[in-house]
Amino acid sequence: MKKIYIPPKQGWFGQMFDSILILVLVYASLMVPLFMESSDADSASTEIVEVATPTWASLEVNDVAQQQWEKLGYDAETAAAIINDKFDYTIHPVSLFLTAAFIIGYFFFMIKVSEKEYRQVIAEKFGEN
Repeated sequence: MKKIYIPPKQGWFGQMFDSILILVLVYASLMVPLFMESSDADSASTEIVEVATPTWASLEVNDVAQQQWEKLGYDAETAAAIINDKFDYTIHPVSLFLTAAFIIGYFFFMIKVSEKEYRQVIAEKFGEN
């Protein structure tokens, strides 16, 4: 007679711990990049540079976009900080390598840990070989 695979039961404490751990890890993974950015105070120089008041024309914003900015409650000065803030798409090789190593390592870890359960399910469905 075949032995029917019965997955292990996880108690409520284990489920709560897993849920909270996943929540903390997701929150931490979203917050770490914010903490890693250099602050404006670190990069600001002591020299004062006089900046001209931005206009919609100097920001290269057309009339339709200007109206939309104004509907959102922005004028040329307050919108300038958002418009002129460009994204930084530089790729740091060390960070890229660490991320790839972590993902590949996690993949192999999951395969190794779940090998026993996979074998039990296959043995239940197709028999021992």
